[in-house]
Amino acid sequence: QVQLVESGGGLVQAGASLRLTCAASGRTFRSYAMGWFRQAPGKERALVAAISRSGTRTYYADSVKGRITISRDNAKNTVYLQMNSLKPDDTAVYYCAADQSPALFAPTTTRSGYDYWGQGTQVTVSS
Repeated sequence: QVQLVESGGGLVQAGASLRLTCAASGRTFRSYAMGWFRQAPGKERALVAAISRSGTRTYYADSVKGRITISRDNAKNTVYLQMNSLKPDDTAVYYCAADQSPALFAPTTTRSGYDYWGQGTQVTVSS
């Protein structure tokens, strides 16, 4: 089992940058493919970005390609989401998720594939 704690959210103006951090407990972080989701008011939770256990393969939603980068540091049990050129449409609660995946090089790209979730961190982008 793994526990996930997100941090780094906040209120920023359009065009600004934020880096979200997800700290995972336990000694088996390398066993998990990781993802970042977001949920805006009245909308379903949607995948933003995902990264494989190895950290060598990533996936991005079309709406964030070129602006957002996911990365992980397996030595620190941490996954990051660097968000640049933020837009008001990026406003949402951002969740970190973990999938105890057998695949070393494949990101998990479906919500149902994730086994563990953090509590979320609010990102608000003003225009």
